[in-house]
Amino acid sequence: MTLALPLPGRRPVSPVWPVVAVVALLGLPVAAGAGGGAGPADAVSALVVGFCAVRLLRQRRRPLSRRAALVLGLPVVGLAVAAVGASSAGAGLTGFGRYLQVFVLVPAAVALLIRDRSDFRLLAWAFVALAGWEGAVGVHQYVTGTGASYQGRLIRAVGTFGAQDVMGMATVVSFGLVCAVGLALGRGPVRQRALAAGCALVLLLPLALSFSRGAWIATAVACTVQLVLSGLRRALNVGAVLLAAGVVLVGGLGVGSTMLQERISSITQVTDAPDQSVTDRYTMWAAAAGMWREQPVTGVGLKGFPEHRDAHASLALSAASDTDGAGASFTRQPLLSPHNMYLLVLSEQGLVGLVALAGCWLALLVCALRGLVLARRRGRGQDCALVACGLLVWQLTDFVYADIGGPSTVLTAVCLGLAAWWGLVGGEESARPGEAGAR
Repeated sequence: MTLALPLPGRRPVSPVWPVVAVVALLGLPVAAGAGGGAGPADAVSALVVGFCAVRLLRQRRRPLSRRAALVLGLPVVGLAVAAVGASSAGAGLTGFGRYLQVFVLVPAAVALLIRDRSDFRLLAWAFVALAGWEGAVGVHQYVTGTGASYQGRLIRAVGTFGAQDVMGMATVVSFGLVCAVGLALGRGPVRQRALAAGCALVLLLPLALSFSRGAWIATAVACTVQLVLSGLRRALNVGAVLLAAGVVLVGGLGVGSTMLQERISSITQVTDAPDQSVTDRYTMWAAAAGMWREQPVTGVGLKGFPEHRDAHASLALSAASDTDGAGASFTRQPLLSPHNMYLLVLSEQGLVGLVALAGCWLALLVCALRGLVLARRRGRGQDCALVACGLLVWQLTDFVYADIGGPSTVLTAVCLGLAAWWGLVGGEESARPGEAGAR
């Protein structure tokens, strides 16, 4: 009989790396004229869902708890009803597949592939890294005058997403900033928290240069919520630092500071001489509300907003927006959605769809907040809780000013998956063996 000392086992390769690949692929340049069609990241997200399914079959275990299956599967009810009521079978099938991808399949796959808080943090840092890359490209565009057109100048930072998706870079940078703030406010190693705080401060510049009012508002709300949830004293201290950094940032932009001030002041100009983009947005909101009043229960059907828009919109609607710069020629981009996710769902899916989708999101938020309370009691996992809560709050706030569409939409699905794992799995678990010392 031989005696042998056990060799320290290596940690298996994380199954969450395919999801990291989805995030990384969004850093590739978007081809001019691609519009809001599916990109490489969407294709890989479908492979991630397949990989997750094969992995579950090999492990022969129940994929989701009953509560998780109920919460994540709730949107299917409204989607099925709205798909049946679509104007054509093709539109219904296309819309059903897209909504299923973003709000059900990819979030569920992400939640199932995350094993523990280390995997969660890996994805959070992937968001920060992508935001850093896109932000660097965006700042270069502003400095060199090669960005998208804004007030007649090619200075709007859009990253690799191009002028036809001006919200793409703003969304990516916002997600990265929220993740960085959550990681910085947690109880992890000091170096990690310092690095995360530094990344958050750096990302403020490209976010400002995106000139995206909706992203500004959503980020301010999400980060404020994160600060308050981490403790009132810390919120006051960090708030003072951020205010000082904001003053330095705006003051250092020179002529750009005037544009930022004008852009910020335009947020409140709803009835007092609003710009055309604000007029178009509120006109489309009114059109969506009109569609819902005609079909309050089931809506006009998936992909039905463009078809019914002109019948419900006033003459104030310009029907298209101008895009130019960032490597693309001047084009007129049609306005095919109300740029408000809640009104889009209400108009196309009615009360049935809105209650199902919003009920899913609200349930995830409640579960994530409950997980935060448990994390604070146990003294570990608070950074994951703050990231999950921050991403959810950002997305639910941004949905007031935006809806799904464009290459960055797949990130929404990954964010929901992160929140789903924390709220339905991670927040309920004690530390696993590999994380015994993690905080």
